Amino acid sequence: MKVGSRRITLRAAGVTIVCLLGVVWASGQTAAPAKTASSQTAPAKKPQTAAPKAVPAGVQMSEQAFKSITVLKGISVDEFMDTMGFFSASLSYNCTDCHGEDAVDDWANFAKDTPTKTTARKMITMVNFINKTQFGGTRMITCYTCHRGDAQPKITPSLVVQYSNAPSDPDDLVAKAGAKEFPAADALFDKYFQAIGGAQRLAGLTSLVAKGTYSGYDTDNQKVPVDIYGKAPDQMTVIVHAALGDSVRVFNGRAGWIASPDRPVPLMPLTGGDVTGAKIDATLLFSTGIKQLFKDWRVGETAIDDTDVYMAEGITPGELPLRLYFDEKSGLLVRVVRLANTAVGYNPTQVDFADYRDVAGVKLPFHRVSTWTDNQVTVDLDTIQPNVAIDAKKFAQPPPAPPAKTN
Repeated sequence: MKVGSRRITLRAAGVTIVCLLGVVWASGQTAAPAKTASSQTAPAKKPQTAAPKAVPAGVQMSEQAFKSITVLKGISVDEFMDTMGFFSASLSYNCTDCHGEDAVDDWANFAKDTPTKTTARKMITMVNFINKTQFGGTRMITCYTCHRGDAQPKITPSLVVQYSNAPSDPDDLVAKAGAKEFPAADALFDKYFQAIGGAQRLAGLTSLVAKGTYSGYDTDNQKVPVDIYGKAPDQMTVIVHAALGDSVRVFNGRAGWIASPDRPVPLMPLTGGDVTGAKIDATLLFSTGIKQLFKDWRVGETAIDDTDVYMAEGITPGELPLRLYFDEKSGLLVRVVRLANTAVGYNPTQVDFADYRDVAGVKLPFHRVSTWTDNQVTVDLDTIQPNVAIDAKKFAQPPPAPPAKTN
């Protein structure tokens, strides 16, 4: 999506959210915290660091699943894969740029040492050393700090960048003196609540089964069937029927898994920011319970595709925040932004919503685009059946994915 040119200004508000609806699961949690608006421009603050979370029993560590791991030990497989995505986003690389072309045909070839992998290990060690010795262990420097999407960091200032009037990112937050008054978070969410049908109708939506198409990098951008099962307050299963075999993503209200033939392990439990992100997505599907996920909310304003939007940012100490963007006129949710904490930096996930339609008196988005460092996925739903009886087994831990189908 094209980003508007205005930056966000913020207004802190210790309030709770009424309801939210409609996210298709990508990965991760949310964006870095913003500066707080005041009568003067606030000084820059250190990024908030999410509290470390215990890894559930039975979760495979990177060094157990992969060979030749040297500097990325002690993290779960899903965090390891998120870390690979962070590298990709920071340097505009794909897998073969580091691992070689033969890695496409055989997972074992990913373990081979290459000059680029050797350099990456040195860079990780360097960045960790800088953060530890210069910033007391707070993550202030990452791969992206220098690379900014280029394999080779630039060392000479660019006059084009300096003097251009490039549009700003709606997540680049600045404090402004004399900023206008924004709606209180309670009023903002109440408008959204009314826009999608009201509290009574929303409370009556207890389950849903949706069918449509899914396309992304993992399907070579070909549309394939997708089934989505949801049960209030926070259970969701997504089954992508891809050519290689079914890819299954499950969150049962407490834990989450991915079983897919295109993953390095046949069953990957979710940990850290990934399981938190799955919980947020499942909770947003039915709106109930989202107000308990974050202690405070603050409101800002920006633009997306030249549309004025309000942003509500959920904040809880020790957690990465959640950003929700609402169309100022309609009140509908148009975007969600969140982050996952990886070994080398915060991985962003963005979900955009459109094509809201009436389903049993509740407006639900039938079109959504999920973008993160590993993939960009478009889901277009054809049908959503409300209040369908769903077997509890749909939300149980899935069996390991069988080997990928071959022609």
